[in-house]
Amino acid sequence: MTGQAAERADSLEFPARFVWGVASAAHQVEGGNTNNDWWDWEHNPRSGCPASSGDACDSFHRWPEDVDLVAQLGLGAYRFSLEWSRIEPAEGEWSLAALEHYRRMCARCHETGVEPVVTFHHFTTPRWLAERGGWEAADAPERFAHFVERATRHLGDLIGRACTINEPNVVAALGYSVGIYPPGLKDELGRHLEVNQAMVRAHRLAVEAMRSGPGAFPVGLTLSMEEMVAAPGGEEVRDAAEKIIEDTFLEAIEGDDFIGVQCYERRVFGPQGELPPEPGARLTQLGFEFWPQVVEHTVRRAARVTGIPVVVTENGVATLDDAERVEFLSEALRGLHRCIADGIDVRGYFVWSLLDSYEWHRGYHSNLGLFSVDRRNFERRAKPSASWYASVARSNALVPVD
Repeated sequence: MTGQAAERADSLEFPARFVWGVASAAHQVEGGNTNNDWWDWEHNPRSGCPASSGDACDSFHRWPEDVDLVAQLGLGAYRFSLEWSRIEPAEGEWSLAALEHYRRMCARCHETGVEPVVTFHHFTTPRWLAERGGWEAADAPERFAHFVERATRHLGDLIGRACTINEPNVVAALGYSVGIYPPGLKDELGRHLEVNQAMVRAHRLAVEAMRSGPGAFPVGLTLSMEEMVAAPGGEEVRDAAEKIIEDTFLEAIEGDDFIGVQCYERRVFGPQGELPPEPGARLTQLGFEFWPQVVEHTVRRAARVTGIPVVVTENGVATLDDAERVEFLSEALRGLHRCIADGIDVRGYFVWSLLDSYEWHRGYHSNLGLFSVDRRNFERRAKPSASWYASVARSNALVPVD
């Protein structure tokens, strides 16, 4: 039996205290988040969004059920986000009710043996700040840090781990170069780079605010990372993309407790820019190449550039075929296990996502959840991949798939 065949036949054990988790985001699951820039964007005819988030998964009311689903799977952590526009609905005006809502979520996690992993910004910005220019406003980093300080003061003693900003590189790139996220600008590279720097500053100020207490929890940034490949002649374009999209942030997180890697796809660059997938390539619902190898590549790169522990805070696949989901996640975890075997300090792995939810500019046409959600009555239904992932978490090992 070859070494590769042996690897496939035997279960692969993960380190003790390795964290198995699942993730969601407030705007994608809560419903009714009408006070942020994304709600406006969804309802803007020029945005191209196929649907409004609307009621989403009604998780603002059904969150106890969602936390219990995580616990019932035997997972150790639930990553969710705070909706800034609920907590600070107008500049300097704080909602105690919203803060208490998220405090109850954290408390319920602890009661069920689940670590609450709290993300403070997951793509959405309050209307009042968006109207002043969003991340281009001169004081945007300070305003965000003030929100973080206030929320930490209320929740910090219950936070298990914290992520400052979710994928700041996506907010900047898709909002200012691609034009499919608010504010919907295209080819504004100069403004894209300025927003990158504003979000780097916001992250650094947020880390300081979180560490001011209460609580003593690990803090990090989550970054969207891809396996960027150069076709012949595309090396310069690939290197520039890595520098702008990833290295700007990877090089700015010295002193953080971890880097959150979020990875879904491979991108190939030629001399003139990104190339489409090759004809006949296996694709996901998102149009990405089916490429579970992205986890190993991005974890190795993040560890090499930052020198700090890595947590895979998001990984998953958009598919209607749940057997394909298990295949993708299994191969991704094999690559992650190879990273750990080579001495890379990987602390945990989070599947995206708990629920089939609102996927931003793609609406409700992408299935990434371990649970489906009936759009008529919000009933959660476990997919076979949920029980498979539960078996992995409970055994702390990747077991062979029958």
